[in-house]
Amino acid sequence: MVRSGRNVQGILIVGLMILLLVAIGYILFGFFTNWQQQNELGTFQQGAQYGYQQAILQVAQSATTCQQVPLSVGNQTIEVVWVGCLQQ
Repeated sequence: MVRSGRNVQGILIVGLMILLLVAIGYILFGFFTNWQQQNELGTFQQGAQYGYQQAILQVAQSATTCQQVPLSVGNQTIEVVWVGCLQQ
């Protein structure tokens, strides 16, 4: 009988250790997923910021040629002209 009790106790300890490892793995997976999403969001925001900067630079460079630069916003289009060109 004593031997049987030790076997049950050993199986119980092994089972609890397995459950502990599964719980730790689940928590670590959650942390990794959160870190990965934050990293991807940061990369997306940096790309959007770079795109905005490039768009403004292109409009400014095009306007310095004293030509009208069409800008479309929704279904409206406006023409941008550099004020310095109007004064010449």
